[in-house]
Amino acid sequence: MKNLKIATAQFENRSGDKAYNLSVIQRLSARAAAQGADVIAFHECSITGYTFALNLSKQQMLDVAEFIPDGPSITQLTEIAWKHDIVILAGLFEKDANDNLYKAQVCVDKNGLVVKYRKLHPFVNSHILPGDKYVVFDLFGWKCSILICYDNNIIENVRAVKLLGADIVFMPHVTMCTPSTRPGAGFVDPKLWKNREVDPTTLRQEFDGLKGRAWLMKWLPARAYDNAFYAIFSNPIGMDADQLKNGCSMIIDPFGDIIAECRSFDNEIVIATITPEKLTQAGGYRYINARKPELYGDIISQAHQSEQKVVWMKAEE
Repeated sequence: MKNLKIATAQFENRSGDKAYNLSVIQRLSARAAAQGADVIAFHECSITGYTFALNLSKQQMLDVAEFIPDGPSITQLTEIAWKHDIVILAGLFEKDANDNLYKAQVCVDKNGLVVKYRKLHPFVNSHILPGDKYVVFDLFGWKCSILICYDNNIIENVRAVKLLGADIVFMPHVTMCTPSTRPGAGFVDPKLWKNREVDPTTLRQEFDGLKGRAWLMKWLPARAYDNAFYAIFSNPIGMDADQLKNGCSMIIDPFGDIIAECRSFDNEIVIATITPEKLTQAGGYRYINARKPELYGDIISQAHQSEQKVVWMKAEE
């Protein structure tokens, strides 16, 4: 495998405004390509917007969703990828011929769709169905996978894609700054976003505290560390409908170290060079080789009955 330059992006999307969101994706993709990136990753539902779907009817969801790969957004993504010679990962709501709805993340290169992944644990709208399979695909000789937002909080998903061969896991999110039962969680006041140029300090304290980045640091580096892969985390910045999001898109290496991170309040990209030697130098490589699945394979595969009703506004993504 050759060294790979990957960009991760943050931007403030507009609800339901695919033309605008794709225009930002185009600009940031051009910027990444000009800086030598081979791949750029955008956040969950970066094409469509996300939180605004909370109260949409099924017909309204069908109106905003697209067929994949035949919808116009995939066509436009392909044109952007071709123009700038860069691989793009972005998200949108998907519909099929039977009017089923899914939350999808796509990977597109200059020749068209490389892979589509459907979120296994969808929230935000009750009409969205869960996906039912993992994906592992090749980019420039690297084995890659995608897990969307809450999929990454179920640790079995993360280990499963590693065992299927993934050395890079793209993790598109719309997360943080939402209520939860955990201490310190909650919304961040949108007034702070409007006042960010006058008082950036208070906003940064909220974004980096337990409502945001401090919570992320409790678990995200461990996913990369335990499994010896590169985690490519993407998250929006600014207002997503009526909720404020804190960005912090980042790339984490197999040692669990952050090697690139968006730290401004702007639409932004950061780029890191991915090198293969870390995959076997990292502790997670040894841990995986030391596994004894005969001891716990049956335990991990046990069915369980959940008493928790999924309510997106309270879910910890």
